[in-house]
Amino acid sequence: MRSGSDEGEWREDCAPRRVLDIFSTKWTSMILHTLQARHNGQARTGVLQRSVPGISKKMLVQTLREMEAAGLIGRHVESAVPPAVRYTLTPLGLRFVDLVELTYDWGRRNADALDDMQANLSSRQGDG
Repeated sequence: MRSGSDEGEWREDCAPRRVLDIFSTKWTSMILHTLQARHNGQARTGVLQRSVPGISKKMLVQTLREMEAAGLIGRHVESAVPPAVRYTLTPLGLRFVDLVELTYDWGRRNADALDDMQANLSSRQGDG
């Protein structure tokens, strides 16, 4: 597999497909955004869970583990009783935050288009 192959080939490892992998789960982008926008790049587990509505504890832990393995966040265990775990954006994670913010900003500016798309999908589902 060639890392970053030409997107014209649409190989599994081409850059556009690897970028879209970030958004294959909504939680990764939401956690990146939340860490940066609401918590200045770092937060404890419980704070993150309260900051991301709808995420279960299991999904949060799973997503944080995947993000840590990818190098997007760092995990720091603080010596306290009970131990506190703090997650921090890494320099790599900060690079991806820019992409997330561009996408979220586009969504805010084009909410009407998203509403139209949802209405179209809902009306088609009603036709079945």
